Amino acid sequence: MSSYSEQLKIFAGSSHPKLAQDLCDYLGTELVDADIKRFEDGEISVRIHETVRGADVFVVQPTSPPVNENLMELLVIIDALRRASARRITAVIPYYGYARQDRKARPRDPITSKLVANLLTQAGARRVLAIDFHAPQIQGFFDIPVDHLYASPIMIDYFKDFKRSDLIAVAPDVGSVKRVRSFAESLNIPMAIIDKRRPKPNIAEVMNVIGEVDNKNVILLDDIIDTAGTITAAAKILKEKGAKDVYACGTHALFSGPAIERLKKAPITKIVVTNTIAQKQYKLDNLEVLSIAPLVGEAIDRIFKDLSVSVLF
Repeated sequence: MSSYSEQLKIFAGSSHPKLAQDLCDYLGTELVDADIKRFEDGEISVRIHETVRGADVFVVQPTSPPVNENLMELLVIIDALRRASARRITAVIPYYGYARQDRKARPRDPITSKLVANLLTQAGARRVLAIDFHAPQIQGFFDIPVDHLYASPIMIDYFKDFKRSDLIAVAPDVGSVKRVRSFAESLNIPMAIIDKRRPKPNIAEVMNVIGEVDNKNVILLDDIIDTAGTITAAAKILKEKGAKDVYACGTHALFSGPAIERLKKAPITKIVVTNTIAQKQYKLDNLEVLSIAPLVGEAIDRIFKDLSVSVLF
């Protein structure tokens, strides 16, 4: 009879090896012995140095920037494992790239989220484990099981013992209202909404605050902090409306382009994010990174043992 650690295998892609190792530590197993290299022309080479035949393999690879490199690498890894007769391959994608291309916003737009789902399935993935899809309907783009976890329990735990009074949760736009309402109810605090209009991609124009934030400590909650235009503009208007301290929270800390400079200048007391994406050594004194390893590790354990994952939602 094979042991637990022999049948359950964690494969680290190159986009977030630290998270893969943290998951191994949580689960009491070791990473699959493999090499991922690039040929001189940029092609991806994957070599697996141990048997994975009959194993339940979880490939840890957020498709964070460079998105196309990391996505292609994930597809090649899955294909290699399928051809090596792995029993089941689960793509662990804490951050799902192309998630914001989930619908036709204009005529002749592609729906790239669906295309990526098709590619993963065709490559040989039999399950996907993801955190905070930008749009919940992306689950329906897959014809294989998707375990869609939420980072909010990690954020809720962080703020549960928060020694600050007059807390209010704020949605930076109408699209995040459902997420923020659930978060506010869990902490038993009120919520407010920022009405925002976006004239161009990555340019946020804040218009109005719906709710009372005067003399309140604000938890500003979003799923992605990309160029940080939305979150910093929201922080400014909240301060103008009389808010005391602003705590900006985001599941996926992309921090693209001008994000770091914007965050440094913004009236934000603390920036709280998770490690769905590997973090560089940013010079942000007020940055707090929370680990998703226990959440994802518990989900992997339950998937492997064919137990319910819904208890984690």
